[in-house]
Amino acid sequence: MAHPIVVAITGASGAPYAVRLVQSLVAAERRVWLIVSGHGFRLLHTELGLADLAALRAHVGEAAFDRWVTYFDDKDRGASPASGSTRMHGMVICPCSMGTISAISQGTSRSLVERAADVMLKERRRLIVVPRETPYSAIHLENMLRLTKAGAVVMPASPGFYHQPRGIDDLVNFVVARILDHLDVDHALVRRWGGEPDALNA
Repeated sequence: MAHPIVVAITGASGAPYAVRLVQSLVAAERRVWLIVSGHGFRLLHTELGLADLAALRAHVGEAAFDRWVTYFDDKDRGASPASGSTRMHGMVICPCSMGTISAISQGTSRSLVERAADVMLKERRRLIVVPRETPYSAIHLENMLRLTKAGAVVMPASPGFYHQPRGIDDLVNFVVARILDHLDVDHALVRRWGGEPDALNA
């Protein structure tokens, strides 16, 4: 069985990306180790009306969630994702707040999200951060450059339009598809460049 993928949700805007990512990984029958920060829960409530973990579980689908998702408390810095000896396929922080990026780039982990990301970097494993911020300050850019040099993939939530999106779901799928590609997870969320123009919406 494939090693688990850590998915962390922090407080930057972009809850639909996070939920679609979890749904897509579950649909692909990939194990997910989920961490949601306090601000991440506030984000899920503000943007999607998901008040707590139970609401998120119901939204994803209770049976699938229970089979494929394991939840870890962000305050538990001794949980499995915090150890370099734990085998993990990679980690995605989606969305990733600038505060989280700053902490990871400086190596000052204060939570399980930040510690797990630190582990990914030191063990040379996949770390994908998905910021949703605009504009970027020089400090933001310097922190993202520091993460890139350390081996992370910085993937801003910047959907494209060449696939002729017909609604918000198509824009969300575009970003999540790019994340899944970098995790080597098969999907059919969007048509690829050079594909038939109407294949996705046939």
